[in-house]
Amino acid sequence: MQHRPLGRSGLACAPLAFGGNVFGWTADEATSFRLLDEFVDAAFNLIDTADVYSMWVEGNQGGESETIIGNWLAKGGKRERVLVATKVGFVMDDGKVGGNLTREHILASCDESLRRLRTDVIDLYQSHREDAATPHEETLGAYADLIKAGKVRAIGCSNFEPATLRAALACSAANGLPRYETLQPLYNLHDRAGFEAELQGLCLDEGIGVIPFYALAAGFLTGKYRTDADVAGSARGFRAKTYMTDRGFRIVAALESVAERLHATPGQVAVAWVMTRPAIAAPIASGRTVEQVRDLLAATKLRLDAESLHTLETASA
Repeated sequence: MQHRPLGRSGLACAPLAFGGNVFGWTADEATSFRLLDEFVDAAFNLIDTADVYSMWVEGNQGGESETIIGNWLAKGGKRERVLVATKVGFVMDDGKVGGNLTREHILASCDESLRRLRTDVIDLYQSHREDAATPHEETLGAYADLIKAGKVRAIGCSNFEPATLRAALACSAANGLPRYETLQPLYNLHDRAGFEAELQGLCLDEGIGVIPFYALAAGFLTGKYRTDADVAGSARGFRAKTYMTDRGFRIVAALESVAERLHATPGQVAVAWVMTRPAIAAPIASGRTVEQVRDLLAATKLRLDAESLHTLETASA
């Protein structure tokens, strides 16, 4: 299987990443172990999580996903076969989401993530949210110390605006500090404009590997959410509901048309489309059953012809 570079970090990944947001949420530990085994035994290697997953579940406080991954790593003997990516800096205060990328927070959070993950090094450590109050020099300096200490191999960022990413890259170059080698934006067949407008070109120019989240638009692009009843019966339904518009259903119809012609599923087509896009290293997608994971993995073998691409891009314009 051809691996794609994660920027200029020297790391490379198979063309699909597993999203660890389901661990400790819609997948308990035993199920999570089975999902991870299925993914890695099929020769895929990038597992993405965050220190706050899955704080949105009642009774959880964050760190549950990292803990499950750490228990799996300790049990399975597969550490050398995977790249572990996690994130730092997502904070919520009085219901408002923000970022904390101070040196103190990064250094303390890294040690906590290493403990939960039960590993000596984080392969890809990502700034989860922008933090306008903290200078890039401080944030990148903290990462430099973590890399020097052998606790982190490379860094990336998530949810960054173009101007913020440009400023961070300029700071790295001017001060000899580590640079963000990856970007994790929202990007799928429905959510295109935010990435394609400026970030896509910037990442291509700078050689940044893109690992977008929500490749399936919270499951909407699989076609399983049609009515309010479908939404009400799913833990992720509240997120998928935002896509239930005329345009959203037009995209799903196009996915179903292409899937029927290629003997695939709409979800496979949606993920395969992201893989064709410029600058993409690996879209991030998750499943809560082994069958769903197998369906996702099959997307990496699907080849979209010119007719299929035209159908999809016309519907999502």
